Amino acid sequence: MKAPPKHTQFFLILTLFFSYVYSQSQDSCTSPLTLQSPLPFDTSSLHCVSVWGSENFILRYGQEQGGANVWNFVLSAPNTNGYIGMGFSPNGNMVGSDAVVGWVGSDGASDIKKFHLGGQQPNLVTLQSTDAGLQVANSSTRLQSQPNNRIYISFQLLTRQPTSRLIYAVGRAAQLPVAPNFRLTQHRDMITTVLNYESGQFETTGNPHASLRRSHGLLNMFGWAILLPIGAMVARYMRKWDPLWFYSHAAIQTSGFILGLSGVVCGLILDNRIQANVSKHKALGIIIFTLGCLQVLALLIRPDKAAKVRKYWNWYHFSVGRILILLAGINVFYGIHLGGAGSSWNIGFAAFLVIIFIITLILELRMCLRK
Repeated sequence: MKAPPKHTQFFLILTLFFSYVYSQSQDSCTSPLTLQSPLPFDTSSLHCVSVWGSENFILRYGQEQGGANVWNFVLSAPNTNGYIGMGFSPNGNMVGSDAVVGWVGSDGASDIKKFHLGGQQPNLVTLQSTDAGLQVANSSTRLQSQPNNRIYISFQLLTRQPTSRLIYAVGRAAQLPVAPNFRLTQHRDMITTVLNYESGQFETTGNPHASLRRSHGLLNMFGWAILLPIGAMVARYMRKWDPLWFYSHAAIQTSGFILGLSGVVCGLILDNRIQANVSKHKALGIIIFTLGCLQVLALLIRPDKAAKVRKYWNWYHFSVGRILILLAGINVFYGIHLGGAGSSWNIGFAAFLVIIFIITLILELRMCLRK
């Protein structure tokens, strides 16, 4: 068997070298913890778990040798100019848990604080004094810019056995707690896990309200902002196919209203559970739902075609429908922003609106040319 050419061997060695360098530049459980300044406790024997893959959260923990009631924790995550937090929950819920939160400001100043999460609203998340809540010692936050630009929060928890239900959260960029009250803003994302401290095995339970929030967004998007515009286009551009256009228009708008109503119900249930501070989003949703109900009522009292008031009814039906669709589109974008769903949702919904706009423009031009 022939040996591989020398240039192939060279590229193989070069690839292995760069792979090694890259692995060493990234914090992982396969590489030792190397910080620019030492911690006040030994980290060589800590267990290491990658607890949140999508956000690259790595937790190192262990019981202090010779200290039965002392546990050491080091949590690291990429620096996104937001806070990172670790909560200890008695039941797996965020509300009622105590959290250790750390951050590094744009000026390089670092801080770490304890919070009690009494509710979903910012005013219910309270800063804890040193002797309240979790008994924490030797806590610190540090930014290691080279080689991996990660935030490390470290602390010792004075307890016989920490709770196994742990919550991790990452804050929104450029929304850091500031003195004197250090108010904690709503997280960008979070995850709940159950950790076996002995084996290092953990189970991810995720966000308990993620599916409800997703259902709320999808139902409202498809109901108010996708089906209703399509139904309006059917009523405007398919009138030559009478009465097919009318039944198609009524079926599409009814389906949109039912989906939208279901989305509103999901939103009310979600608001009752998490008590989120989304007053503007909620107000727009109530207005949209009210306009939708008015459109349903308008259908029930629709005058005969020969009636004198029919033209006023047409103006009303047309105007309310257009306002509803406009507000629905705005609220969908706003909801995507509040939910932190990411750019893919914005791009997808914007692409649909662009397609609808192009089709509408073409059909309007055809109507004008026929006249």
